[in-house]
Amino acid sequence: MKIFETHAHLDFKDFNQDRDELLRKCFQNGIERIINVGVDAETSRRSIELAKKYERIFASVGFHPHDAEKYNRKILLDLIKNKKVVAVGEIGLDYFRNLSPRDIQKTVFAEQIQIAEELNLPIIVHDRDAHEDCFEILKKNQAKKVVFHCFSGDEIFAEKIITEGWFLSFTGTITYKNSHLDNVVRMVPNDRFFVETDSPYLSPRPRRGKRNSPLNLIYIIERIADLKGITPKKIADFSYRNATDFFLKRK
Repeated sequence: MKIFETHAHLDFKDFNQDRDELLRKCFQNGIERIINVGVDAETSRRSIELAKKYERIFASVGFHPHDAEKYNRKILLDLIKNKKVVAVGEIGLDYFRNLSPRDIQKTVFAEQIQIAEELNLPIIVHDRDAHEDCFEILKKNQAKKVVFHCFSGDEIFAEKIITEGWFLSFTGTITYKNSHLDNVVRMVPNDRFFVETDSPYLSPRPRRGKRNSPLNLIYIIERIADLKGITPKKIADFSYRNATDFFLKRK
């Protein structure tokens, strides 16, 4: 079974003690490709360095809504020049924690979308309690290749995203007892989803409460397979193909 980890933060300090050993285990256990995701200038740089060290790791770069006030266009453009950068993200809006003013979040989100579009790069969206504003800003800026990372909306919002030709990505939250995403998982077409861990966060059951890692993707894959009534291998294959086309193929 080949697995594509589409969203991890393996540069975070949570992995400082065993990063190389963990990655060795990942590659030995079917994790063929990893997107390591930046959230500000420093983590974007670290993501690139990690991607340069490992052939099967790629980087995304961007300024998370929590860090919108630190946004620097020149830094972002310099980071994007690296050949291991395959996406802009994670970028978006967060109305749950509101660590940056909403007007600044919106402005920074829109400008990063415009950069991604100019450079023909996919966009990784962080959307927390901001579904409609995220959607409207993406539409206004004519975003083409978009994934809503750690999707948290309902079936109606999922349908809007799918209609645009965009993607949903599922984390360990779909394994939680209080998950409201069962019907979303069932209805999403097999060519419109990815799997991710958002490591070190959001560990799936039965690993909840412990540090997450790409090794736990199997629990997410198995849950999707159960909900869709098909084999885990097919789910892994669908996600792998979808993610490869989305992140690694340029038209």
